[in-house]
Amino acid sequence: QVQLVESGGGLVQAGGSLRLSCAASGRTVSSSNMGWFRQAPGKEREFVASITWSGSTRYADSVKGRFTISRDSAANTVYLQMNSMKFEDTAVYYCAEGAFIVVRGLRGVDYWGQGTQVTVSS
Repeated sequence: QVQLVESGGGLVQAGGSLRLSCAASGRTVSSSNMGWFRQAPGKEREFVASITWSGSTRYADSVKGRFTISRDSAANTVYLQMNSMKFEDTAVYYCAEGAFIVVRGLRGVDYWGQGTQVTVSS
């Protein structure tokens, strides 16, 4: 059974940084396509970033240059480093795994984490 457990969310001032972690079990992150999505109040869940089994990364235009997705194979964990944060980054952030995340986005997700709240104060 696949489990994804996020941590690292919290309250940060605009311009600040946070690092989210996603600890995986039942899947090896270095052999999987992993991603981060977010959902703000009253909005649909949206793609943030992804990393493929080969290490290729992709970002939403809204976070490009500010966020970095990475992984630690030994820890079997995926990270999302968020810098220069903006008020509009406020959302619940979800870790996800799926073979078709890169080409299908939300529809390509097979497993979701429970989510972690990120709040950016202006």
